[in-house]
Amino acid sequence: MARAWIDGKPAALERAIGEAAKMLAASRCPLIAGLGTDVAGARAAISLAERIGGVVDHMNSDALFRDLAVVREAGVMATTPSEARIRADVLLLVGPGLENAWLAAAEGRETVHSRDARSARSIVRLCPGRPGAEGDGIRTLGSDPDQLPVVLAALRARLAGRAAGNVEVAGKALDELATLLRAAKFGVAVWSAASLDALVIEMLCGMVADLNAETRFAGFALAPGENAVGVLQTCGWMTGFPMRTGFGRGYPEHDPWRFDGKRMVASREADCVLWISAFGAAAPDWGEGPPVISLMTGDAVSGRSPSIQIEVGRPGIDHDGIEHHAGLGTLVAIAAARPSETVSVAGAIGRILAALPEVSPGAER
Repeated sequence: MARAWIDGKPAALERAIGEAAKMLAASRCPLIAGLGTDVAGARAAISLAERIGGVVDHMNSDALFRDLAVVREAGVMATTPSEARIRADVLLLVGPGLENAWLAAAEGRETVHSRDARSARSIVRLCPGRPGAEGDGIRTLGSDPDQLPVVLAALRARLAGRAAGNVEVAGKALDELATLLRAAKFGVAVWSAASLDALVIEMLCGMVADLNAETRFAGFALAPGENAVGVLQTCGWMTGFPMRTGFGRGYPEHDPWRFDGKRMVASREADCVLWISAFGAAAPDWGEGPPVISLMTGDAVSGRSPSIQIEVGRPGIDHDGIEHHAGLGTLVAIAAARPSETVSVAGAIGRILAALPEVSPGAER
């Protein structure tokens, strides 16, 4: 049975849909944020933004844009997660929280040691931030993530045969790591943009390019959660741009600063927010910000009681969907594990679109 609330009180789904449509139609600058949804939900959200002159932004856009900035400005020599899992004989985990994350993303049952049984894998953790497993081919260089830019710069200098100066990691250890990286048959540097600055990522990708002059080396950026890459691809093929795109002038415009959802709410530019979270991520604490319409799963936490809340199903659990698969590096179809009648994000937005008042072509908002 569909569940919906208006001002914290239970309401019929169709009434909540109607009120949401009225709020969005009356908004001068609506923001569609969160965007934690499958491809169908993302398509519906972008279509809604186009219809009402709104802005779309994903909750993990910051991390995505750090990687995109490096691709745009410097280029990246990248590999697929499956290729890295199967072939990498040297694994460089750069930054905190990566011991199992990248292979867990590739194959839920795999561990950081997993590889073709014919050969061993050398694993180096660079400034991981906390102690981890040692031995069995795992080494750690550095500890404080704040020192990562200096350590990475020193490592790149040693790879080029230049002096590195005094850093957190001993010179001998740096030289040993440089030797290991040069000797790799297929090395992979793994990072997460959620914990690294764009300039650090650019320096790391530059080092990967340097190594390819002598051996085969590639980079692999962990995909942010909440189907961020799937939404990025959907936004790309529908608008020609990534998220942080607005339709206020009747056509898509991309501006990473102007259409930053957090900034728009903080500056009170957005006067209505449609928050989408179909994977359970908590909503921000909007404070005294604009009224919020929430499309969330039943277990998601809302920072402030939204004006309108509609419970939506989770892709792959309540309904079929298409998402970006971190392990395969592409979009895949997922079947519902426990099909239910809970409305999907695409279904809820489709009803909101149907409930919007007709707008004459060329009419001003």
